[in-house]
Amino acid sequence: MAVCDDLLLCNFPKCRGKLSSRAWVTACSHIFCEQHGSGEFTRSPAVCPACNSTLSSKMDIARTELNPSEENKAMMLAGLRPEIVLDICSRALAFWTYQVYQERLYQEYNYSQAEGHLKQMEKLYTQQVQSKESELLAMKGEVNSLKKILEEYKRKYSDLSEKLMERNRQYTKLQGMYDGLRLRNIAVTNREASTSRERSHHDRSGHFGFSMGNHREND
Repeated sequence: MAVCDDLLLCNFPKCRGKLSSRAWVTACSHIFCEQHGSGEFTRSPAVCPACNSTLSSKMDIARTELNPSEENKAMMLAGLRPEIVLDICSRALAFWTYQVYQERLYQEYNYSQAEGHLKQMEKLYTQQVQSKESELLAMKGEVNSLKKILEEYKRKYSDLSEKLMERNRQYTKLQGMYDGLRLRNIAVTNREASTSRERSHHDRSGHFGFSMGNHREND
């Protein structure tokens, strides 16, 4: 609650609603809304929900109007001596100051808790960022390593491709030489076979002529 805020807050831990009409005030300087004051202070003995103080006297609890009418304001302290009026005002101001001070402590506590939580979140975030950066660096190193391996494979593939092309050229050359030799051998074999047939035919013809000559001489 800001210092300039003119509304008090219910001191019930789970409420903390703004008070604007009626409220319950305790001798231990706490104030509660109508709902929680009625629920807590109808028990006997009454206990303050804010500080757990026992409120045994009837004067320890008061139900007050936060926005009294002009008539009530005119008659509220009428007839009292100035020192009593000042004492009442001093006590009322002390109550208000205590409420503002308690609210400031509460807000400072919340701020401290939020700041601690924020620092924890920042620390966790920093750790996560550092972890991700480490993972990223590791991945970059792995990518660079894989690139080197890929380049090595490309070089080896290029070398093997060239060797394979050279082997194919040699194979084609040898295949041509082999085909040429095979055709040449076939031609030589055919010529030898033809020559052999011609000689065989010639030999048979000569033998036949010689036989006929002998036969005529005998006659």
